[in-house]
Amino acid sequence: MDGDPRIHVTLEQLRRLEGPARGLSFLPRQPSGSVLNGRHASRLRGRGLNFEEMRDYLPGDDIRSIDWKATARTGSPYVRVFTEERDRPALLVVDQRMTMFFGSELNMKSVTAAEAAALTSFRVLEAGDRVGGIVFDDDGQVELRPQRSRRAVHRLLETVTARNAALTADREVQRRPGALNSVLKSISRIAHHDHLVFVFSDFDGIDEQTHRHLKSVALHNDLILVLVYDPIAIRLRKSGRAVVGDHSLQAELDLGSSSTRSALEAYSNARLDRIRDWQAEINLSVLPLSAGLETLPQVRQLLGRYGGARRAR
Repeated sequence: MDGDPRIHVTLEQLRRLEGPARGLSFLPRQPSGSVLNGRHASRLRGRGLNFEEMRDYLPGDDIRSIDWKATARTGSPYVRVFTEERDRPALLVVDQRMTMFFGSELNMKSVTAAEAAALTSFRVLEAGDRVGGIVFDDDGQVELRPQRSRRAVHRLLETVTARNAALTADREVQRRPGALNSVLKSISRIAHHDHLVFVFSDFDGIDEQTHRHLKSVALHNDLILVLVYDPIAIRLRKSGRAVVGDHSLQAELDLGSSSTRSALEAYSNARLDRIRDWQAEINLSVLPLSAGLETLPQVRQLLGRYGGARRAR
């Protein structure tokens, strides 16, 4: 059955993002146009280097690789050879709760999160790393341990698609207080150290526990929060009425009232600002992603691409 891809994603829709994902960069050396450039770049550890061997110096070797102690001891120049670590598992955490089933201009937030996660998963696989994830909604979560295979990526995308398809306007859910914190605890259990962790969420329900959990994860891993938001969270339209609710109670608000708009905007912006402030408080990066714009151009701008302005075919 065909549907609106802005409301519900399909597996084929996500798989088509494999080509555009080529060339996206999650490494410390970011292009000048990347949000991770400058002080953000230092937050990403990147892969480490493993010592492989000591061997004779050969013409053309970088003199910085010369081991001067071994050279002095033997009387002949020796160099130390290192290889880049190839195993840097990535854990992609994708929020598909009912709070994500909202969009005022283009996509539902749940769709934007799914597309961004797909782009990331394909890029990680292209880099030769393991891909795993946690997909969660109001009913619970599915954990997928990181594996280095295309099947692992497809299994993640299948799970995201299934949870996304379950989101409907008339769906009755039992809100789980602390659901986000529960997922963050699971991240700590899976990603012990040296993981690249992405969390794609609107971060509804954050509290002081959230801050502590994130700090714990970021202590031994590279942590990137992809803050998915709707434009209405920043600036409300100046007329009409809106219905807001918390899954149990609903209220209709008059957006023509400047005091009502100001109160709602202040509440929403305070939460967004609090999440952005975590960049200064915790060793992590926050990437804002609007559901009101196309996902791919935003991701390219936020993360940068290899080869400057080269476009994906």
